[in-house]
Amino acid sequence: MPELVVEKDAQPSFIAKQGQYLSYIYNYTQIHGRPPAQADIQSFFRVTPPTVHQMILKLEKEGLLARVAGEARSLHVLIPAEQLPVLVRP
Repeated sequence: MPELVVEKDAQPSFIAKQGQYLSYIYNYTQIHGRPPAQADIQSFFRVTPPTVHQMILKLEKEGLLARVAGEARSLHVLIPAEQLPVLVRP
């Protein structure tokens, strides 16, 4: 009997809120020519600084976002733009 081979889904896996953060970071970078500061993300999503920081750490841990520790505005989305959701203003 042949062995069943299941291919892994090529789509990145993230929850809706994570997708919105990724989409915001990507779109901000495209518009302004540089990544957003954490304060920009905080203002857009109307959340506290610790909330933004924790989300960035989670996205980085899951391999969806990269940054240079200690360097301002170093966020870089690691998934293709076509896989990002449409950004919705909260």
